Amino acid sequence: MSLAAILTHSRLKLFLALSRTPHGIIDIATPALAALLCLGHFPSLVTILLGLVTVFAGYTAVYALNDLVDYRTDREKVRAGGYGDGEDYLDGVLVRHPLAKGVLTLPEGILWAGGWALAAMIGAWLLNPVCFAIFLVGGLLEAIYCLLWRVTPLRALVNGIVKTLGAVAAVYAVNPQPSIIFLIVLFCWIFFWEIGGQNIPNDWTDIEEDCRFKAKTIPVKLGLARAGMLAMACLVVAFFFTFLLLWISPLTFGFIHLLAVAGFGAWLLLLPALRLVEANDRQQAMDLFNKASHFPLSVFVIVFIRLVIF
Repeated sequence: MSLAAILTHSRLKLFLALSRTPHGIIDIATPALAALLCLGHFPSLVTILLGLVTVFAGYTAVYALNDLVDYRTDREKVRAGGYGDGEDYLDGVLVRHPLAKGVLTLPEGILWAGGWALAAMIGAWLLNPVCFAIFLVGGLLEAIYCLLWRVTPLRALVNGIVKTLGAVAAVYAVNPQPSIIFLIVLFCWIFFWEIGGQNIPNDWTDIEEDCRFKAKTIPVKLGLARAGMLAMACLVVAFFFTFLLLWISPLTFGFIHLLAVAGFGAWLLLLPALRLVEANDRQQAMDLFNKASHFPLSVFVIVFIRLVIF
């Protein structure tokens, strides 16, 4: 079987859907960006290749872990008619929650997630044992985040921490003794971007099912209007932390680079958040989620061009 046939095989697509691979590939840009901004130059080719494999394996495993831990609650939602496919939604490009829909079995999901987790742990250990520890903490926190679904909306804070760990691990992969200030700014940037651009709009799209099953999410507990305002506030903070992160990096950026970052920030974060606040509409929540997901990638492209051309 050719590589093209393997990649388009319907069974493989189900496993890729379990790990939300289209989203995971976009997410790889965040740790790559963190590594470049920390170093101020490209790391060695060996580190780049090992890092890419490790990061891909890590995101693939953790996204699959989310569905494994949420298997029972997701099954409840599916039986109630939730998780439709075919929407203009990044996490539903393939099939949303294939385990819960019964198109993948639980043992298959466990083997898939476990295999990628093993690959991620080996790669993380080779890069830096600190990265190995960060991956284990990330997996544990992801499981805790899922289990808090009916407990507290503060679980969003756990999710924000989890999302920062891939980038923090990437920093330690290229610099065993990074600047604490750099790590704090990096953490805050990703944390507020995740809460405002990912967590809140993602939960917003499932609010009907979450209300039915008495989930404790930010949109459910605060209401849509206040949840939208909170998302907007978080993204404004993330927008300004973007420039602080660029400023403390060893790299220097010209006016054109900063203007490009501002433009992408307005297009992918601020304007979609403003439209969500104005409309309080599920479609606008999906639009914010989709666009905000691409913001770290857009900053990575700018930094990459800065390193290669300028």
